[in-house]
Amino acid sequence: MSEAALALKELRKTFHQGRSDLHVLNGAALEVAGGEMVALVGPSGSGKSTLMHIAGLLERPDAGSVVIQGRDASKAGDGERTRVRRASIGFVYQHHHLLPEFSARENVVLPQMIAGTARSKARTRAGELLELVGLAERLDHRPAELSGGEQQRVAIARALANEPSVLLADEPTGNLDPTTSDRVFAALTQIVRESGVAALVATHNLDLAGQMDRTVRLQDGALVAV
Repeated sequence: MSEAALALKELRKTFHQGRSDLHVLNGAALEVAGGEMVALVGPSGSGKSTLMHIAGLLERPDAGSVVIQGRDASKAGDGERTRVRRASIGFVYQHHHLLPEFSARENVVLPQMIAGTARSKARTRAGELLELVGLAERLDHRPAELSGGEQQRVAIARALANEPSVLLADEPTGNLDPTTSDRVFAALTQIVRESGVAALVATHNLDLAGQMDRTVRLQDGALVAV
């Protein structure tokens, strides 16, 4: 297995609610290698979303570190954290959050242009990614013209647009029926394998979790192997 693209080290996070403290993360630790898919499971309220937000540098832990490609980004300033997110982390959420006024291809082009990629090059890569997830015939369709599964596949392509080293997917099939969920998961798996990205996927779907390389459960604030 290659060197970890994502390493979470002894993460701790406590939320203060009135006079009580809620210890959500209590020494959570995990490494994910490039090309590896790790399922993150746990009951609602166990802290999965908090863990994903910290791993994606959207939230800071009280203690511990987030290491991306061997670089500790947890204590970096806001500007540097934004740069690392843009360059090294892709996000897929339960809701696709596509821009409704733009086509599928334009939704994948935009994050590349924001990162400084020339429009012509961005359009080429967008077409390649959308073909990879089975949407070669839907490039110029807007989100309203796509099915829920197609929209989520566009969101996967968009997450990989800037060639990140880490992909964080939070319930990426949560709003889909079982058949569509399987198709979206197949597209996600293919793109992870072919791109070599390190993928951490939070899910309640134990069948999907069982198809990944391994599963970790968030339990009492720590990550344990399933």
